[in-house]
Parts: sequence; structure tokens; C-alpha cells
Amino acid sequence: MKLIDSHCHFDFDIFEPDRAQVWQRCTDVGINQLIIPGVCISQWQRLAHLVDNQPQWHAAAGVHPWWVSKNCEEERDYRGEAELGRMLAEHLKQNQCVAVGECGLDAAIATPLESQMAVFKIQLEVASDLQLPLILHVHRAHNEVLKLLKQYHLPRGGVVHAFSGSEQMAMEYWKMGFYLGVGGTITYSRAAKTRRTVARVPLESLILESDAPDMPLSGRQGQRNSPENLPLIAAELAALRDVSLQEVATATRKNTEMLFSL
Repeated sequence: MKLIDSHCHFDFDIFEPDRAQVWQRCTDVGINQLIIPGVCISQWQRLAHLVDNQPQWHAAAGVHPWWVSKNCEEERDYRGEAELGRMLAEHLKQNQCVAVGECGLDAAIATPLESQMAVFKIQLEVASDLQLPLILHVHRAHNEVLKLLKQYHLPRGGVVHAFSGSEQMAMEYWKMGFYLGVGGTITYSRAAKTRRTVARVPLESLILESDAPDMPLSGRQGQRNSPENLPLIAAELAALRDVSLQEVATATRKNTEMLFSL
């Protein structure tokens, strides 16, 4: 069994003490590739250096909604929207990044949606221009995101990270070329809507993700999540769909390879 973790913040400092050991445990259980999203300008180059020595790790670059205020207020490395777009496009091309993101909209944080949207639109334009897939963070803002996606030509689509919406919404994203990221949320019995959705949508629309160090599995709340838990998510998805673990592993790996051109 071979699995790909399509969304893992493996560059975060919390993995610094034992990153090599965690990766060894990942390979021991069949995880052979990671996608590591970018979240803010100051992180991009460090992430690029990290993946340089690991051909199985792939970087993306973007500005996460949670970091929009940080970038605007503290990281005066760019002067307005045009400069951010130029910096992002240049970094993506020079470092062979596999996607734009993590980016999107989050209506549950203090940063105004207008500020988030300005930065998000820049990243939509770059993804369209460079024909790269998008790694989407969407929280309480699906209508706004879907409206924007319809305005931009995104030939490579992308993935809705940690999707937790309805089956109808899932299919709307899927028809627009966006896969659905499936993570530890499905291990919680209270996540009935999400569990029902991932059981019903086409398996061709799903990819696996740990979101480590966040999104811990049920029973492990408060602990550091790890990409080595991905087989447990795959097993839960197989049980929900009443198919074999191998079928889930094969399909989600193929889906991830197609999306990110691995």
C-alpha cells in the first residue's frame, strides 16, 4: 500500500526535534510522498530549502487567510497587490512548486473578508496564469469562494482542504475541477454530514490529508497530529464506503498524482 499525504505542514517548528524519525515511521507504514503548503511569505524560502533534500516532499506557496494580516502589517516585503503577485509567481517558478496555496477565505477570523479577498484574488490570478492547482482553505465562506472560482479560469482546478460541506456542495466543487480533501474529521462520529458526504461522492473526487500537526484523529485530541496517521484515515474512509483499504489507497494516490502532476 502506498499513500500520499496531500496536505501536511511538515515544515512547522513542532516537527523540528524529530522530523526524520516521523518521516521514517511514515515510510514504514506506506506513506511515500507529502505535499507541504505555504502559508506566509516569510515561510516560502525555508520550505523550499527543506524540500530540496527530499524528493518525496513537494512544496506549494501561498498566503493563508490566517496570515493575511501578518503579511500586510508585519512583512512589508511587498508593496501592494501587484508586488505580492510578482513575488509569488517568481517563487513558484524558481522553486518548482506543485500548487498555489494554502489560500482562500475564512469568515470565522477577525481579518475582514475584504482584506482576505484582495489577497485571495491575487493567488487566483497567479494560479490561472501559471496553470497550477489551488490548495483552498474555506471556512464559512463557500458561497463567496464558489462565486470567485467561477470568475477565474483555473485550468488545473485544485483541492478543497478539509472539506466538511454537504454532498451537493461537494459535487459543485467537483464539477469545477476541485478534489475534496479527506482528513481526521471523518474519524469523529459527530461529523455525520462529512462522513455521509465522503461515503457518497465519487471516489475519484477524494484525496487524503493529515493536516498535521493539526486536525487530530478522534481520541487523540490535544496531541500533535502526524502524517503517519494517514493509514487510519484511509481505513476509516474504506469502512464508510464499504470498500477495501487497497481500493481507497490506490484511488486516492492516483487522484493526488493527477492533481499535482507528481
